[in-house]
Amino acid sequence: MDEEDDREDDRSAMADESVFEGDREVGPSLRERIHKGERENRYRRRDSNERKTVEEVFDDATRRALDELVGRGELDYLNGVVRAGKEARVYWGVAPDGTPRAVKIYLTATAEFKKRMRYIAGDMRFQSMPNTIRELIRLWVRKEFKNLQVTQGSGIRVPKPYSFNENVLVMEFIGEPPAAAPIFAEAEVDAADYRWTFKTIKKLYKKAGLVHADLSEYNIFKTGKELILFDMGSAVLSSHPEARDLLLRDVTNMVRFFRKRGVYQKEAAEIMETIK
Repeated sequence: MDEEDDREDDRSAMADESVFEGDREVGPSLRERIHKGERENRYRRRDSNERKTVEEVFDDATRRALDELVGRGELDYLNGVVRAGKEARVYWGVAPDGTPRAVKIYLTATAEFKKRMRYIAGDMRFQSMPNTIRELIRLWVRKEFKNLQVTQGSGIRVPKPYSFNENVLVMEFIGEPPAAAPIFAEAEVDAADYRWTFKTIKKLYKKAGLVHADLSEYNIFKTGKELILFDMGSAVLSSHPEARDLLLRDVTNMVRFFRKRGVYQKEAAEIMETIK
């Protein structure tokens, strides 16, 4: 069989294995976004009603973590990748009651996490430092879950955190599956978005006692109805020794973004003066 036949067989297999969600078929349009190597390496899990296809991109420990979440009733099954990055991939998951979930799975094989130690060192919530990448990722997931809870408790809109286990974090799905909501980088922004952004940075610092520490146009959802902050793993306590420097970086990033979009009012230094 030549290469073209291989591609044709792959497309046919994708069409045959479409997943049905209610009366809506979720097939090739979603699966074409998944890396070919992932599509070719799958495992199936049988439940009482039917067989669901779950993408195999995980090591055994990750699969066990997912199985435990299924056993705890946090998940029923996964569909495909929604967003992929160097450190993690976000999947469209489905809870037992049929509601969508965002399932963030950190890649345990990545070396990217070595750069993340600065966001844990100096955080009084974590007294002992991890010795391995897997331990670091486990701690990071717990930290992100807690940061989401604290941020939500302060009245700032974030994806609702539901559960976590090992390198897997289960959250509210923001958007209309299989597509996530657009982010600032993908949307039109205006003066109202500008005001919300810097008000939220201040509220996060003053009320939640946190600095996002990785804020940019890539981690704010704009749904049309509301703005939602996400990717809270890097967030540090306001008592962190680098908190003010990281706060300035967040403010500078967003000033740069809004200036580029033609929505500009103040320099970063002026905004920092209002956050004390």
